[in-house]
Amino acid sequence: MAYIPPHKRHSYEAAGSSDRQNTPSPIPQSLVPQFRRNLNLRLPPKPFSQRSGKIVYKYAEQAISTWFPVGLDHNHQFPSSVHVDSVPLQLFERTTGTSPLVLFNNNNNHPVEQVRSPWVYIAENVVSDLLSSFENVKNEILDLEDVKPKLVARFGKILFHESPSISEETTRVGLAAETTLSQLRRSFYTNIPNSYMENIKGEVAQKIKVDFEEEKDLYRVQLSDATLPDSTISCKCSVIIEDKRLQLSKIELQTLRHMVVDISCLDKNLDLRLMLSTKRTLTALTDDEMQSIRSLINSAILDPDVKGGLRWPLGKASSGGRYCVVGVWHTIAKVYKSSSLSLKVRHADRFNFRTSIGEVTREINLKLKNIVSLLQEQEVEVSSLTEMLKDHLKLIWDHFLCCEHFLT
Repeated sequence: MAYIPPHKRHSYEAAGSSDRQNTPSPIPQSLVPQFRRNLNLRLPPKPFSQRSGKIVYKYAEQAISTWFPVGLDHNHQFPSSVHVDSVPLQLFERTTGTSPLVLFNNNNNHPVEQVRSPWVYIAENVVSDLLSSFENVKNEILDLEDVKPKLVARFGKILFHESPSISEETTRVGLAAETTLSQLRRSFYTNIPNSYMENIKGEVAQKIKVDFEEEKDLYRVQLSDATLPDSTISCKCSVIIEDKRLQLSKIELQTLRHMVVDISCLDKNLDLRLMLSTKRTLTALTDDEMQSIRSLINSAILDPDVKGGLRWPLGKASSGGRYCVVGVWHTIAKVYKSSSLSLKVRHADRFNFRTSIGEVTREINLKLKNIVSLLQEQEVEVSSLTEMLKDHLKLIWDHFLCCEHFLT
C-alpha cells in the first residue's frame, strides 16, 4: 500500500443528523457515503481558558484524529440493523447536560459478508496515519531516551457528543442538520463489564500467550503548574504500608497524543481505539520544585471511603502558589507480557478535584510493543508494518471485541 502524505488525504463533508426519539434511530441515508472515508483532523492543543478546569489529555501540534466504521455492506452502506441512540451516562450528563450518542447493531450475531477481512481493512486504513504520526514523534522529540512512545489498543464504546450548533428539536425529528456523526466530538468509554474482564484474565491471556508478570497498586496525583498552564503533571506514587503514606517514584508530564484512531466495529459488541502517545519524565526539577511537589504528596491522606482514595487537609492541596492538586487516580492492575505484547487489566478509581466528579472503571489495554520497535528502525517497510498490523488486529478481532451487551 503506497504511503499517502497527510495533506493529500480526503476529509468528510457535512451531511444530515439522525432521529433520536424514544425508538432507535436509523442511520440517515445522507450519512452513508461519508462513512466510507476516514475523517482526518489536525488537533492543536486547546487553550487553557477553554478547558473549564477539567483534566484533559493533550494532543500534539500535528496530532491525527480519525474515525471510521467496519462492517458496511457491499454498497458501502450501513446495514438496516444499525441505529444511533442516546445512552444515559451520569458522568456526561453532569458535565455537559446531555447524553452521548452510540452506534448499536441489533443483529451483530449475523455479520454482513465483506469483501476483505475486517482486520485487513483496518490495517490498510491505519498504516499511513501511523507512519505519519510516528514521523512527527521523531521530528518533535530529539531524545527518545526520556520519551517513551507507545501504541495501545483500547476496548469500549465510541461516544458521540452533540454539537451546540444542532438544535435538540432538529435532532429529534431527524431533519438534515449541519453536522454528521463524523464531525461530532468523540470520546471513548472504556468501562467494560466485569464478565468481560474475567474472561480476558481467565482465557484470553492464555490464548494470546502472554504470561502474568506483576500486580501494580499505584496512585497518580495530578497537579496543575502555574508555569505550565497547558499541561498537567502526573506524580506516580506507591504506598508505604507500614506508614500508610505515599512514596513518590516518578514525575511525568501528562500523556501527549499523536494519533487516535477510533473504529466502530458494527459486527461486535465493543469498539476499538488505537492510540499512539508519548509521555515525558521530568528529570530537571530544581530542589525547590521537588520540595514543593513532595510536600503535596506527603500531605495526602489515604482514605478508601473517598473517591480516588486520597484526600488532603484543608489548605494543604496546594504548594507555594505554583502547584495545586487537580485530580487523583488509584489503579490496581494486573500486567501480562510476551515479547511482542503487554496486556494490562485494571480497576481505576478517578476523581477530579475541580469538577468534584469521580468515576470507577474496569479497563483493558493492549500495548503493541513490536510495532513501535519496528517504527523506531531507520528504514521502515510499509508492507512489513502493514502485515504486522494485520496480525495484531486479527488477534484483537478474534479475542477482544466480544462481551455481553451493555450501554443499552
